[in-house]
Amino acid sequence: MASYHLSAQPVKRSEGRSVVAMAAYRAGVLLKDERRGTEVDYRRRRGVVHAEILAPDEAAGWLLDRESLWNAVERMEVRKDAQLAREINMALPHELTDAQRLELVRSFVREHFVSLGMVADFAIHAPVVEKGDDPRNHHVHVLLTMRQAGGGGLRRVKTREWNSEAMLAAWRKAWAEKQNRALGRAGHRAQVDHRSLAAQRAVALDRGRRDLAAALLREPEIHIGPKASKASVVRPPVSKVRRVGPRRKTGVSLVPVRRERQYPSSDRGSRIEWIMRRLRSNALRFEKVVAKAERQMARFRQRQVYYASLAREADRVEPTGLEARQAQSARRAHARKRLLEIAYWLTELDLLFFALLHIRESQLVRRTVWSNRLIRALEHGAMRARRRPWMPG
Repeated sequence: MASYHLSAQPVKRSEGRSVVAMAAYRAGVLLKDERRGTEVDYRRRRGVVHAEILAPDEAAGWLLDRESLWNAVERMEVRKDAQLAREINMALPHELTDAQRLELVRSFVREHFVSLGMVADFAIHAPVVEKGDDPRNHHVHVLLTMRQAGGGGLRRVKTREWNSEAMLAAWRKAWAEKQNRALGRAGHRAQVDHRSLAAQRAVALDRGRRDLAAALLREPEIHIGPKASKASVVRPPVSKVRRVGPRRKTGVSLVPVRRERQYPSSDRGSRIEWIMRRLRSNALRFEKVVAKAERQMARFRQRQVYYASLAREADRVEPTGLEARQAQSARRAHARKRLLEIAYWLTELDLLFFALLHIRESQLVRRTVWSNRLIRALEHGAMRARRRPWMPG
């Protein structure tokens, strides 16, 4: 089943990031980072299927060179807290072929980013199964300039309209529609939806799709990137009481102090631990709905036996007298009507039951997968620690 994901975030220099290094990593190439005076080499990186730069027709030719483009962006941004670029991450349908995924990405990037004047550097990644990646995890990283491109290069002033929430919402909706059209042309019935789980469930209930509505009862999960995965293993985060925000005077002290934040009281553990708890919670929620469906099916089967016996009795005995025959005919019609209704609801509950069983099992399986990943990572970290040579204090 195809899954939907589109997220956008700025690339911030204040977080210690280099857009040149990011472009090299995503494209799996060697680039020279002029601002840092280093070379970034990711040519041995696996999983990069295709990397390409798209720019408006009237844009300068040098913008199509990855090293020239992103070094120019680094030079233009002089502030230490500058936003260097915008990154868009999108999941790709695993049902499509590599060529179909490439055409889908090219078409969407041209239509919604390049047409506005952005330069788009995108890289399509395929899962590396040998590293434990999910074989369905095809995705694309798109690095976008925050300035419009023209014949002279990039404009000096950033285009602030591209930062609006309305534009992001339009991109999310358009990406879902684009994927669904591509899946339909390729002959696949799978569809994606950009809306929240609650919104999708409300629509399913309006359409009478009880099985689909029940499948959408789960709580949303969170994304776990490489930084969070590494932090959970190499250096698990420890919550502390910290001073945050600007210094202000309070009624207690005339000396300006920063606000105290009690992080230990709100700590929920690492992102991996959090998602494992969420998957377990979703599985338990579906288990309760499955038990409720089983009880409803048992009640309907009891009623089915009762009305079937009434129908058989009405067919077996033929009473005398007009009123008695009319009463028996009414009982027979009532019993058969109820049997038809019960047969319909039993079919619906069967569909709901098996759908819920499948979803519950998938949640438990995914929780086991995350648990195994965490165990392997911890074992790998412990092995590396044992191999590390002893250094005298």
